[in-house]
Amino acid sequence: MAQLETLDPTGRTGAKTPRTYPRSLALALLCVGMLMVILDGTIVTVALPAIGDDLGFSPANLAWVMNIYMIAFGGLLLLAGRLGDIFGRKRMFLAGIAVFTVASLLCGIATSPEMLLIARFIQGAGGAMASAVSLGMIVTLYPEPSEQGRAIGAFSFIGAAGASLGLVLGGVLTEAANWHWIFLVNLPIGAVTLLLAARVLAADTPAGTRGKADVVGATLVTAGLMLLVYAVVKAEAYGWGAAETWALLAGALVLLAAFAVRQAKAATPLLPLRTFRSRNVTGANVIQILTIAAMFGFQVLVVLYMQHVLGYGAAKTGWAMLPTAVAIGAVSLGVSARLIGRFGARNVLLVGLVVLTAGMLYLTRVPVDGSYAVDLLPVFALLGGGGLVLPALATLAMSDARPEDAGVVSGLFNTTQQIGAALGVALLNTLSTSRTEDLLAEGRSPAVALTEGYHVAFTVGTVLLAASAVLTLVLLRPSRAKTRTVNGSSATEEAPAPLARI
Repeated sequence: MAQLETLDPTGRTGAKTPRTYPRSLALALLCVGMLMVILDGTIVTVALPAIGDDLGFSPANLAWVMNIYMIAFGGLLLLAGRLGDIFGRKRMFLAGIAVFTVASLLCGIATSPEMLLIARFIQGAGGAMASAVSLGMIVTLYPEPSEQGRAIGAFSFIGAAGASLGLVLGGVLTEAANWHWIFLVNLPIGAVTLLLAARVLAADTPAGTRGKADVVGATLVTAGLMLLVYAVVKAEAYGWGAAETWALLAGALVLLAAFAVRQAKAATPLLPLRTFRSRNVTGANVIQILTIAAMFGFQVLVVLYMQHVLGYGAAKTGWAMLPTAVAIGAVSLGVSARLIGRFGARNVLLVGLVVLTAGMLYLTRVPVDGSYAVDLLPVFALLGGGGLVLPALATLAMSDARPEDAGVVSGLFNTTQQIGAALGVALLNTLSTSRTEDLLAEGRSPAVALTEGYHVAFTVGTVLLAASAVLTLVLLRPSRAKTRTVNGSSATEEAPAPLARI
């Protein structure tokens, strides 16, 4: 058996031994695990009508097939990230994949709405466990800036393109077989990932906090985040101005404020407040909320536009979204790391946001009798800018993470993704629906009313992306360049900006 270099959890090269594996294999397994989690956030979108008909969901409850997954996933990410720091990130990742795979089986064999919703909640919890620590593990595996940039680019491609691939697979599997297979397909992938990851991923040593979990803080933040996501998704039913919506939001804010007070006083805080002293870490997470809100809301609404206005079927809708995944993959895997290394994450992020804003702006003019080649394909190509945005955001969000905090900072980054996704779907869909209902009451045709409603949503999405670009200029600081010697010559790499108080 060929000997490979041993890699410890920090990515350093050690003694040679026949039972070791290259870092690229570990990265691939982390990406596959993340892909399963991301796919299942969107794979159900085009299958919802079939699920509703088969299991007897009411129209009002059908959206909970997606919402309950987001509540569990978004609510548990921060806790899972800190537990990974305390008990070991490898253990947390393996446990998450195992829970996710078993829950996928339960989803696939569900025979009632109640069974499916319970299984989806468990699936979201497993997804949170696995994904919360993944980015932290990658940053630890690849400490060199140039290598880290390429690794984060690959990981970000999975996050960005995986959502689009979920739509493709959801449509194909639903029409070729049935909706059960959108969940059952996870079983062989999860089993193989679990077996290989147990052997390949290096065991990490917790950074001196073993057994010291902030139980009170964990309870407060988990309850607060779950209530916040619940409030956002219920705003679609209640309306943003309803007393019920504001009561839920107020309750969530009280819990999160109590969590912040707890973190300032706890001996071993779940989320050290020093994390937010970095302008880049804080700014990247704020910008991510706005960006993901726009892009995830767009993703759901453009599917509805293609199906309800243009008359596309499930499979055709999925294939129509494929150029987005291809464009994101080409950018994030091909050029993002080199651009970040040469021009800095902040500048690359700004360019990516400008491209995304242009794409969303173009979408505000889609007509009732839209042409795919003229009205949609250019947008899907421009959305390849996401291949610049997400790697740059991930680089900035992890830039000042201490080794002992890498898991929780990774969990924070994933948490803001989920908050942004839930907020985007609820906000844009509510605005679109409200406009559509007003036009229907005026006697407009359904196709015209729907299209005008989507115009409102895409306009708001454009504003959110433009605001993200402005905040990038205002909040984020350019990284410093550092020089290192490579084979006797100098090479310049990006280094994180120094820790700065806000």
